[in-house]
Amino acid sequence: MTSKKVTIKLESGLEARPVAMLVQVASQYDSDIYVESASKRINAKSIMGMMSLALGSGENVVVEANGSDEEAAVTAIEDYLSNN
Repeated sequence: MTSKKVTIKLESGLEARPVAMLVQVASQYDSDIYVESASKRINAKSIMGMMSLALGSGENVVVEANGSDEEAAVTAIEDYLSNN
């Protein structure tokens, strides 16, 4: 299992379009990927789950992946949320 704390640097935070893009990034990987914020742990491949987090720019989350490509998955999600 690989996990990393990430600060969301997307200007609009995780609204509808950025969430859809995040789900697309996560869906490219075979690993199970979760985003944790406060007490919620949401599957990063679930658009409705990710929308329920309603995260804004500057908030911190923990990205966690478990599987054959977990390190690449966490790096890709971190890059997307960091607006790279």
